[in-house]
Amino acid sequence: MNRQTRLLSALGTGVLLTALSACGGDDGGSAGNANPDNANAPSDAGSSQPWILGTTDPIVSTDPAGAYDIGSWNLQFSIYEQLLTIPAGGDTPAADAAESCEYDDPSTVTCILRADNKFSNGNDLTSSDVKFSFERNIAIANPNGASSLLGSIIDPDSETPQLAEGAIETPDDTTVVFNLNKPDLTFTKVLSTAATSIVDEETFPADELMASDQVVGSGPYSLTQYIEQQQAVLEANPEYLGTRSGKANQVIVKLYTDPSSLRSDIGTSQVDVAWRTLSPTDLADLGSTDGLSVLEGEGSEFRYWVWYLKNPNPKQLAVRQAAASLMDRDEITQDAYDGTTSPAYSIVPPGFAGQKESFKEAYGDAPDPAAAEKLLADAGIKTPVPLTLAFPPDKYGPNSVDEANIFAAQLNDSGLFDVTVEDDQYAEYQNLYREGAYDLYMLGWYPDFLDADNYLSPFIRDGGFFANGYSDDEVNDLLDAELGETDETARDGQFEELQDLVARDIPVLPSWNGKNVAVATEGMSGVEDTLDATYIFRIWDISKE
Repeated sequence: MNRQTRLLSALGTGVLLTALSACGGDDGGSAGNANPDNANAPSDAGSSQPWILGTTDPIVSTDPAGAYDIGSWNLQFSIYEQLLTIPAGGDTPAADAAESCEYDDPSTVTCILRADNKFSNGNDLTSSDVKFSFERNIAIANPNGASSLLGSIIDPDSETPQLAEGAIETPDDTTVVFNLNKPDLTFTKVLSTAATSIVDEETFPADELMASDQVVGSGPYSLTQYIEQQQAVLEANPEYLGTRSGKANQVIVKLYTDPSSLRSDIGTSQVDVAWRTLSPTDLADLGSTDGLSVLEGEGSEFRYWVWYLKNPNPKQLAVRQAAASLMDRDEITQDAYDGTTSPAYSIVPPGFAGQKESFKEAYGDAPDPAAAEKLLADAGIKTPVPLTLAFPPDKYGPNSVDEANIFAAQLNDSGLFDVTVEDDQYAEYQNLYREGAYDLYMLGWYPDFLDADNYLSPFIRDGGFFANGYSDDEVNDLLDAELGETDETARDGQFEELQDLVARDIPVLPSWNGKNVAVATEGMSGVEDTLDATYIFRIWDISKE
């Protein structure tokens, strides 16, 4: 997305200062808890000064049906409630809009809502809104959205995406029963993702996206101002009665496309926290700057390359396997990322149950040009093989260009490939890769929920969310089996088999795994705690002294 970053221009500065002054009071906390009669809210709700988060992650949409990216989701987590949430440092879903969500059996989940749920406009949040939100997301089926995560309640036989008949029952205002089309023991984790954010059926259109500056939610914050390509202003939601009450009355999310501008602004405390994405060099420099802390948490970030199998050359298995034999991940992690990332030999990161380094087993941990040449020769493929390799320069930080050029050089230097490197802004890039404009293209992944399935099903079931043309019945059957498997040892074995099949077929090519890193100024609290493997940036838990 071609986002303007001149927030310190006359217009941008004026908007920012106006937003900050709206808090009232010199300490930013004179309003206290936006709802002082709320006995359920934490005692420190609204006690923090306003603060500013800077990020290079673009916001595709603030409507839950229109986005499946980390920038949009982390804004949505603050604006909306989900039925369940993942607390900082945890991996088990906890109560959010629902007091509980329990399996009656592997295909049935019953959720009981809090009776006091309200949207920020004062409308009641009931089970009818929950059903509407799921049904709407599935029906809109926005190509940039995450309706694919709701496959367990989608009608598999319908020609157009729709909620399966009877998939959601609402016997009363506070009860929601999900009748899944197959056993799925990850579904309660899906209920903690932004894809399942609850919207007001009296406000949101059923068949199209809501304008990003008009959305209404029931989360700890309301979106009071949204300037596309520039900033979002969040203010404490006076109707919120849940467990995630914001510690600050106001938070501004400032959007950058130029990482150097973000690095400059955090270096001069023009923003209070910088989260995603600064270069390793910038992080090293900032770490030695007085008044700044570089904070690092457990990460499960995954960078990978997708083959578009509908194009002639990527369609040939030997081409994909030859490229896998030539990839030097150590060179990429050292030269493009200064050793701050780790080589990835599976699409499932280390630390997840059932993880296996299948690519190392199949292709080794060092490039093998002779093996690549033999693969192509045995398949009768003429060399050099032309390929178009692409990446989005505004999406994955300043070092993504280095990674793309290094990988292209590895392929070209073998003499077996003739690679052309292209780049497009992310908003257009998403459309172009689905249209087959590239043979091989870069994407990144942060987990929707902490389970190995979330690094498998979204990627390898019938073309994945990126619709690259890959489909395999054996893979689909194994995915169905592991989703319903209650024996952990058996499920781990199914995960291992799936990773071996990915290494055999290579619909995607893993590159590296990274950590969760932020830079904070003095007086910021709660930042380090939220830097966990979920990559949920819990704005509500962060405060400024």
